[in-house]
Amino acid sequence: MTTLSEVHLVKLGGSLITDKTRPETPRPEIIERLAGEIHQITKQPATPLIIGHGSGSFGHVAAQESGIHRGVQDPSQLPGVSATQGQALKLHRLVVTALRASGVPAFSIAPSSCVVADQGQPHGLWPEPLLLALKLGLVPVVFGDVVMDRGWGASICSTESVFLALVPALGSRGVFVRRVVWLGGTDGVLDPEGQTIARIELTDVEETSSTLAGAAGTDVTGGIRHRLEAAAALARQGVTSWIGDGGRPGALQEGLEQTAGH
Repeated sequence: MTTLSEVHLVKLGGSLITDKTRPETPRPEIIERLAGEIHQITKQPATPLIIGHGSGSFGHVAAQESGIHRGVQDPSQLPGVSATQGQALKLHRLVVTALRASGVPAFSIAPSSCVVADQGQPHGLWPEPLLLALKLGLVPVVFGDVVMDRGWGASICSTESVFLALVPALGSRGVFVRRVVWLGGTDGVLDPEGQTIARIELTDVEETSSTLAGAAGTDVTGGIRHRLEAAAALARQGVTSWIGDGGRPGALQEGLEQTAGH
């Protein structure tokens, strides 16, 4: 096993790897290209990666139909818990299969098996399986999932929430998250005129967030606004973020190489 002191987190957004306006519609050509880029990066002597991906037009649609993103208020919602998790896993299998086909030793980590939430917020994450996978040379892959919730029964744990829980959990084991690269369907965060905001300071997050449009298609966790708020929470813990257009070849490598996040 290798010695591990730091990692990078990479999110492949749901709006990037699926068409969120059409239920259960993946974008296989984008998934496969990104898998190839991840493979090239993992071949280099570089900081290890933890990959996360959104649920896009899979899990979000099922969660909205059952209403479980607000918790379980009635036994009639229980089939929705299972259905939402099943849809999230369906997309997850597509992503992991593409990674393996590209030569990435992907190792699936289901948040439902290592995260407990309380009223919609992660309360704790057990990091040991993920850390052991990293030290062995595997590439852990997490995703937006349904988790057990102490207050709500069950709730949605977005990839952003998983990342927020990972930072202190890894830190407690001596592993520092160096950077988070968020790949979505736009070139960073766009202002009301549709222009990329080159850099967003922590003090500007609230104002910037108030100007953002809602997510395209079905999204029960908040889209780019949720991502920006997660990036701000990570910045308060000393972790920088880079948000870019994953539809552009080479964006992942660029994000990992940046010396300052936005």
